[in-house]
Amino acid sequence: PMIDTGDTAWILMSTALVMLMLPGLALFYGGLVRANNVLSTIMHSFFGLAIVTVVWVVVGFSLAFGDSLGGAGLVGDPLQYIFFSGVGMEPAEGGTIPFVLFATFQMMFAAITPALISGAFAERKKFAAFVVFTIAWSLLIYSPLAHMVWGGGILAELGALDFAGGTVVHVASGVSALVVALVMGRRMRGHHVEPHDVPMTVLGAGLLWFGWFGFNAGSALGANGLAAQALMVTTVSAAAGVLTWVGASYFTNRKVSVVGAAAGAVAGLVAITPAAGFVTVGGALALGLVAGAACFGVTLLRERFRIDDSLDVFAVHGVGGMWGAIGTGNFAVAAIGGVSGLIEG
Repeated sequence: PMIDTGDTAWILMSTALVMLMLPGLALFYGGLVRANNVLSTIMHSFFGLAIVTVVWVVVGFSLAFGDSLGGAGLVGDPLQYIFFSGVGMEPAEGGTIPFVLFATFQMMFAAITPALISGAFAERKKFAAFVVFTIAWSLLIYSPLAHMVWGGGILAELGALDFAGGTVVHVASGVSALVVALVMGRRMRGHHVEPHDVPMTVLGAGLLWFGWFGFNAGSALGANGLAAQALMVTTVSAAAGVLTWVGASYFTNRKVSVVGAAAGAVAGLVAITPAAGFVTVGGALALGLVAGAACFGVTLLRERFRIDDSLDVFAVHGVGGMWGAIGTGNFAVAAIGGVSGLIEG
């Protein structure tokens, strides 16, 4: 296989864009917490990047993209690419970019995913516990799940569609956030967190939206029409999510929420993530419009069920990711990604 310089340039760029999502997430979450907890919250994302980078290079990549252990399709061979041995400058079979670039692009996905969970334990977890949790979660949850969906594992064989991580990244982190919130219980006093710095949150959301172009359009693994389509539907779904979240919030509280606009954009982005390489603009509109409304609706249930997921990680990433996964199966169009969904088929 030959290296394609255009594809390589775009995935180099996309890798950098996904990396930028971590500081973006740090600002997004940092603005939502109380002023005395900003630095601990920002540290979760920033230090998480450092932890996962090292874990990924040592063994995480092998677990995710190595050959299936025992052919079970659950996890890769941990020794196959240990310390990136055998991860070189030549393309993998059938690829057009250096294998080491593919591994690094995937590393950024591995880094952002546990950082997303940190919104559920913001303000109330010891730093040492966060470090142990992040290492364990990356090895025991993220890498096996990535293997099952993207590494030729059991879910791939069953035909699961996940273009850029609706299941691997968002459902995994969102459901884990709900579990973390339930296990840790509620804070002793006042768990409703008023955002201390809304401009910081909106700046973070803007950086996430910007970085998401690398996340979704980079997942085409080439500078091609599929990347262009993925980029287009990504921004359409985000925009639609903003409209319905702000609209639903206005309908409920009679005021326009800036934080809601930021959250709605992220909800729309989450929903389009698994679908970006499979749906038309119409499908993207439907995904984003429903995501903004559904994710907002679930935030209202948080109080009712007394769950202390302070930054609504489950509502945005868990629910948005599940809707996106189901929506992909409904709206996929063969002309784009080669798969007919329920509606077309």
